[in-house]
Amino acid sequence: MNKLETFPWDAADHLETKEDVAAYLEAALEDGDPALVAAVLGDIARSKGMTNIARETGLGRESLYKALSSEGNSEFVTVLKVVKALGLRLQVVAG
Repeated sequence: MNKLETFPWDAADHLETKEDVAAYLEAALEDGDPALVAAVLGDIARSKGMTNIARETGLGRESLYKALSSEGNSEFVTVLKVVKALGLRLQVVAG
């Protein structure tokens, strides 16, 4: 019997283009779960380098890891700083 070998999958390893990042974040926003949005922002930040994002936001790297996890409870100001540091912007579209 062959053993199935598995490997951990990390979304941050697959966010290669701005379009990838935008589609990933948009899907999370459409879901509407704040914990998912925070976790997705964390994935995106890790794909760009959490140290760089921490420096650009003026926030501590460890506090960003905590805030941008599914268990974190990031304040909206943190979310806005991270979005800006990632070179993204939030847009409202009438539904």
